[in-house]
Amino acid sequence: MADCLFCTLPVTDIILENERALAFYDKFPVNEGHVLIVPKRHVVSLFDATQEEITSIWKLIEGVKELLDQRFHSNGYNIGVNVGAAAGQTIFHMHVHVIPRYDGDVEDPRGGIRKIKKSLVPYVGEGEE
Repeated sequence: MADCLFCTLPVTDIILENERALAFYDKFPVNEGHVLIVPKRHVVSLFDATQEEITSIWKLIEGVKELLDQRFHSNGYNIGVNVGAAAGQTIFHMHVHVIPRYDGDVEDPRGGIRKIKKSLVPYVGEGEE
C-alpha cells in the first residue's frame, strides 16, 4: 500500500529480515532498543496474518532478542501486539513491539503489560484493591 508507513519503509531502516517479515527500530521508542517487527505483506491485524507469516515473525523476534542482548544488554523484554483502535493500534499494518526492559526503568515493573489499565479483578499485591 502506497500510503502505509510500514509498506514504504526505507531499506536502510531494516535491521533484520527473512522471507515474510522485517524488523526495524521504532521511531518513537518506549525504551532504548525498541523494535517493531512487521509482515512484508500488508495485513491489518495479527488475526489477518498467515501461519507462515506468524512463524517468520517469531523467528525474527528470536533474532531481534539476540541482537538487542548483544547491543543493549537489557534485563528483560515486553513483547506485544495492539489489535484494533480500542487496543491502541494507530498504524493499521500488523506489528509486534519488542521492548527491551532495564532494571530501574520504572519504579515497580511487576505486572508488566497488565498495567495498561486497572484490572477487572484486582491482581494480588498490585495495590488495585
